Amino acid sequence: MAHRIAHAGLAGKIRSASDAAALIQDGMTVGMSGFTGSGYPKAVPLALADRITASHAAGNPFRVKIWTGASTGPELDGALAKADGIEFRLPYNSDPYARERINKGEMQYFDMHLSQVAPMAWQGFLGELDMAVIEVTGITPDGELIPSASVGNNKTWIDRAKGVILEVNSWQNPALEGMHDIYYGTALPPHRVPIPLVRADQRIGQPTFRCDPAKVVAVVETDSPDRNAPFTAPDATAHAIAGHLIDFLTHEVKMGRLPASLLPLQSGVGNIANAVLNGLIDAPFDNMTSYTEVIQDGMLDLLESGKLRMASATAFSLSPEAAARLNADMHRFRDKMILRPQEISNHPELVRRLGCIAMNGLIEADIYGNVNSTHLMGSRIQNGIGGSGDFARNAYLSVFLTPSTAKGGAISAIVPHCSHVDHITQDVQVIVTEQGLADLRGLAPRQRAAVIIANCAHPDYRPMLEDYYARAMKGSFGLQSPMLPGEALAWHQRYIETGTMRG
Repeated sequence: MAHRIAHAGLAGKIRSASDAAALIQDGMTVGMSGFTGSGYPKAVPLALADRITASHAAGNPFRVKIWTGASTGPELDGALAKADGIEFRLPYNSDPYARERINKGEMQYFDMHLSQVAPMAWQGFLGELDMAVIEVTGITPDGELIPSASVGNNKTWIDRAKGVILEVNSWQNPALEGMHDIYYGTALPPHRVPIPLVRADQRIGQPTFRCDPAKVVAVVETDSPDRNAPFTAPDATAHAIAGHLIDFLTHEVKMGRLPASLLPLQSGVGNIANAVLNGLIDAPFDNMTSYTEVIQDGMLDLLESGKLRMASATAFSLSPEAAARLNADMHRFRDKMILRPQEISNHPELVRRLGCIAMNGLIEADIYGNVNSTHLMGSRIQNGIGGSGDFARNAYLSVFLTPSTAKGGAISAIVPHCSHVDHITQDVQVIVTEQGLADLRGLAPRQRAAVIIANCAHPDYRPMLEDYYARAMKGSFGLQSPMLPGEALAWHQRYIETGTMRG
């Protein structure tokens, strides 16, 4: 491990995880590294969770506020949530234990656009940051930090925190060095200037984090893998959704609205996203690029196929099998991938300038094209908005993908009105299900309703949606976006009461 910690002064600060965790006190705000299960600290959060558990058992409540890049892993969010150690959490969570505490009202959760986290931290709106706990791949002789498998908000946490704890993880491949592009040119108004990035494959920063060695209070040596869940193989529904979208993109190229190599791709995480990416391997597009949040399995396959030339993101989100494949062949992939701070990977200015094709999932969409991507029944948080809003509002083409039904067909993903809205109709251009594709560009609300019901709704639910729409046309206060307010949650309420939406 000595070769990983090449700075003599920081080598002298090596501590155990327990000793490092002891530096975190009750009520502190702690910025942790990590984004979608990659590059998060593993040892210090577990030691902190043990300390919190013991403190609770002794009758001394102990909770901290946690800021991250996005979701993390079970050793961080899971362990601290189980110990009831998180008072406040931002900006995105996918851990089931944390989700349960949030929905029980036991944890405050601030769900926010990922591009806005670092600026808000610098603006001071989020309060002071007491400690940063950051996983790195190594430390250079001059004290700069070699980033790990995610960048996220690490640059900002290191800069803003009063103290820094480093986890140097020897499991992370040392060939990661040189892959990252850490840009230090952002500033607050009135000193903000344009970000000088005009291509997805362009580098504008440096490969390491700057960190004053005097701020580092402990260095912890670890050798632990990232914990990402495996993806299931795409099923017939996912393949059908991918097929509809690829046919649409092919048509857009034919019509001259997209170049033959498409525009930089952004893709949300999940099985449908992977199906789309895999489908692009056999699609008639070459020399593609990606400007996105995460590099997942399908994007790795696209890079291997030669169809994708460069992938820019802020983190990996790989299945265990894909992570092992990447780790074994990092030297070959390194020049085809760039990892950036999420304030850059998700920056609206850059998404708009590059003209990204945004492809994201949803929980439900209504017949007018509003999208709910975060809440069940309007009040129960599932994960969070993540970066979908950063991309959807600013993309050249904003696409949302979903199976037409959920819960084995018991719930329709196309509803009269979303129970919660994350993406307003003005930010949604295309909706795709296995039933078909609705191109909503230039359509007024009633036109959108006709196209979405006909092309995207499952046949079992089309009559119910058509019936609702006909009644709304007769009983609505206005006819721009006809609605019956008393029925906004009726479909979901019926599922809760009877266990089925059919019949």
